[in-house]
Amino acid sequence: PDGYEVNSVQLENGQRISADCYESLMKMLEDCTAAGGTPIVCSGYRPHWYQVNLFNEQTERWLYSGYGQEEAEALAATAVAIPGTSEHELGLAADIYSSENMNLDESQLNTSTQQWLMENSWRYGFILRYPNEKSEITGIIYEPWHYRYVGKEVAAEIHELGICLEEYLQL
Repeated sequence: PDGYEVNSVQLENGQRISADCYESLMKMLEDCTAAGGTPIVCSGYRPHWYQVNLFNEQTERWLYSGYGQEEAEALAATAVAIPGTSEHELGLAADIYSSENMNLDESQLNTSTQQWLMENSWRYGFILRYPNEKSEITGIIYEPWHYRYVGKEVAAEIHELGICLEEYLQL
């Protein structure tokens, strides 16, 4: 919303995350590392202007492929959140990849880091935000690297029910 300000904390690699989830994120990353993972937060808090740039770049790719403006924006919105709707703008989302595979694509599934995070992130208040087979509901492609902080209680419920955030909000 207008006037929303994130109280962010800087991570060692320069990324930022909301202070509301910083301790939980750090503990999750520490435990993942102790279990043999190699997690790296490659994107955390994003200012609105940055999200606008990402969305426009994605739209341009579709325009270059021959789509019209409206179609290009709709296609862009399946991979990059429309500015003003990104969880990264709230500071509550973290894109995490393995240092063994720095590609933000489905190949992340082959890393022990993602396998550990998918199995355990809920214990720290995070959920895999755009799970497999939920794109029809979320409107976003499968992103096995995008984690959203929702708090431990809500994350446990979502995990137990095997649902996504949109489904949880409809309960």
